[in-house]
Amino acid sequence: MSFRDYLYGLATDRISGPVNCAVKIFLHFLSFIYGLIIAALIFLRRLKKKHLACRVISVGNITLGGTGKTVMVELIAGYLKGHGHKVAVLSRGYKRPRPAGADSLPSYQTMGDEPFMISQKLGNVPVLVDPDRARSAENAVIRYAADTVILDDGLQQWGIKKDLEIVMLDAARPFGNRHLIPRGTLRQPVRSLNTADVFVITDPQAADTGALKEMLHKISPRALILDAEHSALGIYRLSRRQEVFAPGFLNGKSAVLFCGIGNPGSFRVLSAGCGIKESAFFGFADHYRYEEDDIERIVHETASKGADVVLTTEKDAVRIPLAARKRFGENIFILSAGLKIKNEEKRFFDRLLQLYSA
Repeated sequence: MSFRDYLYGLATDRISGPVNCAVKIFLHFLSFIYGLIIAALIFLRRLKKKHLACRVISVGNITLGGTGKTVMVELIAGYLKGHGHKVAVLSRGYKRPRPAGADSLPSYQTMGDEPFMISQKLGNVPVLVDPDRARSAENAVIRYAADTVILDDGLQQWGIKKDLEIVMLDAARPFGNRHLIPRGTLRQPVRSLNTADVFVITDPQAADTGALKEMLHKISPRALILDAEHSALGIYRLSRRQEVFAPGFLNGKSAVLFCGIGNPGSFRVLSAGCGIKESAFFGFADHYRYEEDDIERIVHETASKGADVVLTTEKDAVRIPLAARKRFGENIFILSAGLKIKNEEKRFFDRLLQLYSA
């Protein structure tokens, strides 16, 4: 176990024991210091926000881990594009292997896995990668005449004036263990969500969300609260991205699953919902960079289990080394996922379009 995995295990209370309890006490102290710093940053940056020359929609979360940010960004971008708006997606390019040069072509290496995946799925919607979101927005307006930018993972961009703040929450653990980093997974205090315009509770069937919704209403009374669930959109071969089959295409087939995403459980649930029989599962850290040895292990397990296919996510697919892809042949499939709003869908889309009526 790496040190990073050990800290994450402590933050999520998956690791216990007398010695680890002592470590957690020390982490409590570090979380207190972290909380003071974050509170100061939020206060200072909100005092003087940058106003951008376009509409700004932020999609973010308050905890570490996956909550459906990326699929929500895709949903919003596709909807606004369909209504004639020129949209650009702005990302910081977390864990991209190398920075892009002036003449770089879009790739996982220069953009990072999530931005590159978004650019592949949204086609001619520009995806700009830059840690400085204000500078990135200016480029989007100048280069692409964008009238709207979507900040992917934008909740912590406290210094930018936003027209719509969307916060994604996992129904099962919306605030983790309610401790700030590093004792927990909270990236900022819960009370700071008072600026939220929309709360999206993902996969609400996993928990009773009544108390959560009451709490969110008290934090931000004006906010719209939505239930949304991940849904399978289709399945395609890694080698033939344009040939998309219905989600039930592999119904009854056995598969070895692997992924390195923030919420691997949602991938496994979606796979089962498509009628796929899980023979084995390989879980990796979020944004994990696959090596050829990893691929060999998966291929070997597929053969030893007699599984029909290998299945992974779109985010993982872009991180599979080109040299290793041939080891799978035509046997590897990608599960494409989206987000389905279960309630107040019309109010949400109306809220988006109202941004342009002022």
